[in-house]
Amino acid sequence: MSTERLPWVSQDPASLRLLELAQKVAPTATTLLIIGESGTGKDHLARLIHEIGPRRDAPYLKIDCASLPPHLVESELFGHERGSFTGAVERKLGRLEMGGAGTIVLDEIAALSPEAQGKMLRVLQERSFERLGGTETLQISARIIALTNVDLPAAVKNGTFREDLYFRLNVLTLGVPPLRERRADILPLAEYLLDVVRSVHGRGAMKFSEASQRMLLAYAWPGNIRELRNALERAVVFSPRATTPSSPSETLLQPADFPEHIRGAAGAVHSGEGLLSLEEVEKGAIAATLEATHYQITRSSEILGISRKTLLEKRKKYGLK
Repeated sequence: MSTERLPWVSQDPASLRLLELAQKVAPTATTLLIIGESGTGKDHLARLIHEIGPRRDAPYLKIDCASLPPHLVESELFGHERGSFTGAVERKLGRLEMGGAGTIVLDEIAALSPEAQGKMLRVLQERSFERLGGTETLQISARIIALTNVDLPAAVKNGTFREDLYFRLNVLTLGVPPLRERRADILPLAEYLLDVVRSVHGRGAMKFSEASQRMLLAYAWPGNIRELRNALERAVVFSPRATTPSSPSETLLQPADFPEHIRGAAGAVHSGEGLLSLEEVEKGAIAATLEATHYQITRSSEILGISRKTLLEKRKKYGLK
């Protein structure tokens, strides 16, 4: 019987190789760095590694380094003593302490402040830390997994990330390929996510038409799995519930049920103008989404399934105003 508690949908050779690597590193205690674009499933892979490893029954704690102010990130990680800063009315245990012999996941580790980076370096080197405002040295036994979509060597070069911390993290590194580089996974992932989403919304059985399958395969998915799930959720919510001839109770999803920018970009691939490069498809999808939302960055990033930062970077890259 498999010990996996989370599904890792994989048919593409790239994702199968990644699964094999994950199974090899899961039993180890070594710090792990998982890199990849936004929405590729880095956090899902981290959780899978925890679940199939010997720490599966110990705590799994995750902290989003990008969403908390620097002083709160340190408090979340290390904890604090009463009176250590304004608002610290009682002692608080940090994730490193609460993690026990489990797994601590640092999501978007590149967002840590320089001071927090220095403290994390010590944690990785000495396996010890102190609470903010405290003097007692505490030992850490949890495994640390760091996630990032940032090019860390470039961040080191421009001075925003410590070189010594990067080398300490870069012992075991797993790279999660973008969805466009594991296209054999698109339909299996879409079918799995469709079943999840339609269950969440209380819908009956659903399947993709042949035209929808071709569209899903043709689109570049710049927002990766997150964008795919968002597109499927929209299709499930807004589908007119057309049924399949073979099963009147089964809804058949058509391209018209999906966002216009996906239909347009995928259609361009099959146009009489010839095949487009992935960059051209991605540029077209982003341009169409920006125009449809009247250049609302937050709304566009939500539709595409990428962060505001990533959208702004891609808009600059493609020269989109």
